[in-house]
Amino acid sequence: MGGTTPEQMLGDPRTVRITGDETAAVYRRADDTDAERQPEDHPGRPVPEAYVWCNLTSGNAARALWLLLLPFMVANLAHWMRPTTTGRQRTVRLYGLIVRLVGLTLTVLLVAAACEVALDLAAWQCAGTPACAGRHTWLGFLSPVGSDHGWWSLPGRRLALASLVPTLLTGLLWYLSHRTWSAYESQQPIPRRDEPDDEPGSTGLGRPGFWYGRRLVARLRAAHTAAGFLTVAAVLGTAAARHDRHHGSVQLEALSWLLAATLLAGAVVVVWVVCRRGRTENRLDQELDRTLVRRLPAGALAVLVLTMVYAGWSRPGWRSAGRLPTATAFGGLAIAQGLLVIALGVVAHVLHRVHPSPRTAVRGLAGPAVAVLACALGGVMSGGVAQRFADWLDGTGHTIAGPPVLLTWQASTIPPLLLVLLVLIAVLARRTWLLRRAETPAVELDHPGEPKDTSRTLRIAGTRAMAALTDRAPLVVGVTSVATLLLGAVALAGAFATDDTPEGAVRGAPSFVRGAVETAQTLGSWLIGVGFLLFVTWGRRAYKDPAARRTIGILWDVGTFWPRAAHPFAPPCYAERAVPDLTWRMAAWTRITGGRLVLSGHSQGSVLAAAAAWQVKPAVRRRVALLTYGSPLERLYGRWFPAYFGPAALSALHREVDCWRNLYRLTDPIGGPIRLPGDCGPQVDRAPLKDPLAYGRTDRQPLPAPILGHGDYQADPAFAEERERLLARLRRGLPAPRPGNTPPETAGTQPGQDPSEAGEEPGGGAAQGSSGRSSG
Repeated sequence: MGGTTPEQMLGDPRTVRITGDETAAVYRRADDTDAERQPEDHPGRPVPEAYVWCNLTSGNAARALWLLLLPFMVANLAHWMRPTTTGRQRTVRLYGLIVRLVGLTLTVLLVAAACEVALDLAAWQCAGTPACAGRHTWLGFLSPVGSDHGWWSLPGRRLALASLVPTLLTGLLWYLSHRTWSAYESQQPIPRRDEPDDEPGSTGLGRPGFWYGRRLVARLRAAHTAAGFLTVAAVLGTAAARHDRHHGSVQLEALSWLLAATLLAGAVVVVWVVCRRGRTENRLDQELDRTLVRRLPAGALAVLVLTMVYAGWSRPGWRSAGRLPTATAFGGLAIAQGLLVIALGVVAHVLHRVHPSPRTAVRGLAGPAVAVLACALGGVMSGGVAQRFADWLDGTGHTIAGPPVLLTWQASTIPPLLLVLLVLIAVLARRTWLLRRAETPAVELDHPGEPKDTSRTLRIAGTRAMAALTDRAPLVVGVTSVATLLLGAVALAGAFATDDTPEGAVRGAPSFVRGAVETAQTLGSWLIGVGFLLFVTWGRRAYKDPAARRTIGILWDVGTFWPRAAHPFAPPCYAERAVPDLTWRMAAWTRITGGRLVLSGHSQGSVLAAAAAWQVKPAVRRRVALLTYGSPLERLYGRWFPAYFGPAALSALHREVDCWRNLYRLTDPIGGPIRLPGDCGPQVDRAPLKDPLAYGRTDRQPLPAPILGHGDYQADPAFAEERERLLARLRRGLPAPRPGNTPPETAGTQPGQDPSEAGEEPGGGAAQGSSGRSSG
C-alpha cells in the first residue's frame, strides 16, 4: 500500500501512461498501448491496465506534515461510523451535526493551544517576568525591564504582537484546506440523474454526489477559519477587557462590552453555519455560497484586527501577573466535548437499535468512541506543546505560573491510562497464545503427509493468531475510549475543585497517596513531552525519507478514504479524485469498445474498486467482474462503517456486478472474507488460501517458502485460476470485433453527458476484456 509502481503491478518494466497525470494515472504495458486500434494482434487475450494512485497519499514530502492534522482526521472518521438504519433521516442528520460540532471544538482547541503558547506563556508570563525574560534575549524588546519600558512592553501590545502566531496558524490551515479543496473536492464525478433523499436498498457510496463535497467543505472551511480568528480575538480582548472593567475609562469599558457582544454574535454565526447544512449526496451540488465563504472569514479577521488595536491602546499602570484569564477556557472546551460525545453515543445507540448486527464494531458506538479518541489526541498534542514550551521557558526556576492546571491534570492521567492498556495487552497476549495452540492442529491438517516440523507449525500458527488480533480492535478502541472519558472527567473535576496541580491538591493526604500522585504527575509530564518529541521527529523523518512517508501513507489510506464531512482541515480525501478517475475510465472504455472488465483490487485498492463499481450505471456494472484479494471490505470497513459497507450494501453489489470472487488468507491481518449471508457467501469467498504455499522443501520449492500474509497474492496459483474463470465468464457476452475502433484515450462525450449513457457504436467494439488493477 502506498508504494506500488505500474511496473510491479503489470509485471513488465516497459509501461506507458494512457491517461492521467503524475499524481494518479492509468498505465498499460508498452505492447498493449494500441490494443483497441489493432484487435487482431490481441485475439482472445485480455489487456491489463494499472490504476496507480499511491501518490495521492504518500507523494511529496509536504504530506508528512499531515501528521499534525491527525485529530481532525480521526474526528472525520467518526462521521462515517454511524450504524446502519432505514428512515430516521432526522436522527441521521443529528448524528452528523454533533460530529461537526466536535470538529469545531477541535479547531478552537488547536488555536487556543497556540494562544496559550504565544500569548500566555511567552508574551504575558515570561516577557512580564524579569527573571524569565532575562534568560531569553529574544523577548528583551517585550520586557518592561529589558527594554526600559519601551513601546512594545505594554501588556496589550505584547499580546497583540504575539497574536500574530495563532493568526498565521489559522491562515495556514485555511490555505492548506483551500489548496487541497481545489485539487480533490473540485474533481467532478460523472453527471447522473438526481435521486430521492432516502432511496430504499441503495448505499450512500452509489449516490451521484457522494464523492463531490465541494460545497460543504467550502462552508466548513469558512466557519472554522472564522472560529480560529475569533478565538484569537477572544483571548486577546478578554485580558484588556478585564483591566478596563476594573481600572479603565468609561470609553474603554464601553468598548470592552461592545467587543464581547461582537465576539458572541460571531460565535453564533459560526455555529449556525456549521449546523445549517450537511452533505448533499443525492445530487451533484454545484452551488458554492460564495458570499458566505468569502465574507465570514474576512469579517472575523476584521474583528481580530480591531481587537488588536483595542488591546494595544495605552493603559498606564497595567501589569501582567499570573495567567491570562482565558486559561480556564480549556476546561470549558473539555466540558463541551464531553457533552457532545455523550450525546453522540445516545444518538448512535438509537440508530443501532433499529438494525442491530453482531458484526458491527463496538455495538454501534464506534463513532462516539473514535470521537473520544480524537478529542484525547487534540488534548495530548495541545498539552504537550504547552508543557514543553513552558519547561523550555522556565526550566526549573519556577519563575512563571506555567500552563493551566487542567493541562497538568490531563497529563497526569496518561500513566493510569497506560496501565489500563498494559492490562488489555496482557489479556490479548494470553488469548493469542491460546489461539496459537488451537491453530496448531489445524495447520497440520492443512498439510497432510508432510514430515512434521514443530517449529514451522508453530510459526504458521503464531502468524494466524497474530493476524486474528485485527478482530480484537473493537475491544481495544472501546476500552481505551471509556478509560479516556472517565480519566478526563476525573482530571476536569480535580482541576476545577482545587485550582491546583495534582501534586498540590494532595499535600495533606497520606504518604502513599502523595507518592502515587507525584509519580503520575512527573511521569505524565515526561511522557507527554517525549511523545510530542517523537511525534515531531517522526514527522521530520517522513519529510525527508520516502520510505517513512509510505508508512504514514498506509495510515492515510484508511483515514483519508472518506470525504471531509466533519472537519475541513483534515487531510484531503484521495477517493474524491480516485473514484471519479476509475468511473470515467470504466464508463468511457465500455461505451467505446463494447468490452467487459475485471476489476482486480488488492487491499485498499479493493475498496476503491467497489466504490467505483457502485458509481457507474447498472448497465455498465453488469459488464464488470470483481476480483478482490487481501480485501478489508468486510473485516474493517463492514464492521466499522456499517452504513456504507454493511451486509446489505455488499450483497447488493454482488447482485449487480456480473461476478465477484474474493481471495484471503488466515495469515492476513488486513484482508478477510466478505461474509455475505445465505448462499451468496460461497459464491464470492474462495476457501482460505494456503500460506505458505509449501510446508516443507519440495522439488518445486527446494527452499523454505515464506509466509506471505497480506502480500504477493498473485504468486498463488489460485489468483490466476480465479482471474481466468472471471475472464472466461465475461467472454461469453462479448460482441464481435470491429476494426478501426476509436482508441479510448482520444474518445470523448458531449459536455455534461454521462459516458455510460451515450449509445454504443453499431457493431460493438474490441473483442477482449480488460483487467484493471487498482492496488494499494
